[in-house]
Amino acid sequence: MTTMPETPVALLHGVGLDSTMWGPVRDALKRDSVAIDLPGHGRQEALTRPASLADLAADVLDRLPQTSHLVGFSLGALIAQYIARFHPDRVETLTCVSSVCHRTEAESQAVLARLAAAESDFAATVEASIDRWYTGTSVPREVVEATRRTLAANDVASFVHAYRVFAVGDAVIGPELAHINVPTLAVTGELDPGSTPEMTRRLAEAIPGAKSLVVPGSRHMLPVQDADVLAGAINDFIQESEGERA
Repeated sequence: MTTMPETPVALLHGVGLDSTMWGPVRDALKRDSVAIDLPGHGRQEALTRPASLADLAADVLDRLPQTSHLVGFSLGALIAQYIARFHPDRVETLTCVSSVCHRTEAESQAVLARLAAAESDFAATVEASIDRWYTGTSVPREVVEATRRTLAANDVASFVHAYRVFAVGDAVIGPELAHINVPTLAVTGELDPGSTPEMTRRLAEAIPGAKSLVVPGSRHMLPVQDADVLAGAINDFIQESEGERA
């Protein structure tokens, strides 16, 4: 009797980061996984012109396994939602980590202000991100420094192109969320100031049958700060979804 290979977990990082951020989560997952560098990040070529959410999703789709349990973080979550909406045959489950959703006018203005700041003073943007993501956490200093180095190494113009997609992408995918029909989990940190627990509730309400989880005490970098907790939630969600299909 031939055993079918298990469906892998595919992991999409956030803006300014790269696939290495998923190392602790991958170590804790109970199945094969692959971490993808987004366009303009990691080993991928820099973005040299404005891009859309559809552009980034198409690029990622070409490099994903044929089917996967798709997990996206921040910008990666918006890309994952787009793929799940328009290419559901490629997605067995969808997990959205620290995702924005249906930003209010004030929330939209705040992210556009951060976009403008990145264009005018990228070094300050790096430090503001580190502060927003890690201040008050117990994440080891060397891990925080590794994130700082990854952010600082970005091509500035490429970062701005990607950040613009992050800034406007939820307005693109937001009207489509009700048409996502794969099992979905939305999870964020209790103390995430940008991808707030309220946004995770909005996301779970927008996608039919979606579940939500708020991790106590965690900030935006949930995959780094609480990798074991996140991996456990992903493992449980996948196993539950597979059991429902059995």
